Amino acid sequence: MSEDERAPKFSERPTALIAPEGWPFIAASMALTGLAFGFGPPWLTAVLGAGAAFVIAFFRNPSRAVPGDEHTVVAPADGRVLAVDAIEDEHGRKGLRIAIFLSVFNVHVNRAPLAGRVLSLTRGGTRFLAAWDPRGERENVRLAMELELADGRRIVVTQITGLIARRIVCHARVGDWILRGARYGLIRFGSRTDVLLPPGSVATVKPGDPVRGGASIIGRLGAAE
Repeated sequence: MSEDERAPKFSERPTALIAPEGWPFIAASMALTGLAFGFGPPWLTAVLGAGAAFVIAFFRNPSRAVPGDEHTVVAPADGRVLAVDAIEDEHGRKGLRIAIFLSVFNVHVNRAPLAGRVLSLTRGGTRFLAAWDPRGERENVRLAMELELADGRRIVVTQITGLIARRIVCHARVGDWILRGARYGLIRFGSRTDVLLPPGSVATVKPGDPVRGGASIIGRLGAAE
């Protein structure tokens, strides 16, 4: 039995139609709407009702069919491609970076772009700059998940907060084996998710392209050396 087969399988979550992390916000917004309906003017009820509908939509968690094979990289989040470039990160890791910006109207559940074993989960950053600010990728609060693929190569998926986002949720643990396209966490509210692929990988998207987490192909691994 290979090491990958011995690794504990990650139990995909969230899987409910509405991410459980959203229920406190949904309950609060609906309670305020109910109070306004009973005691406030109609315009206030309409405003708070719209706010409750937005919160419900923000935490939606649709299921997706994952395309391609084990070398096909799928989007780790819904949103719009912010950058596609070759970089070297602060830890000296080089590769192809694909950055995705999530607006407050996108699904915020994150997915694994490739199948792999979780080697590390590293938190960093202290700021909450706009997600499109170049400083944000190094200075914002973030969580980098490093995955080791079946062939030994490594990728990094980084959840990055933005101006509004204040919390990163990651259900994966070191040692877990995560399937490609599996849901493993989310960011609230408004954010960015970056993928650092091994050198030789090829992007199939460009800046400005819309993508859907787990359903859009954003790249493909090159041949292993």
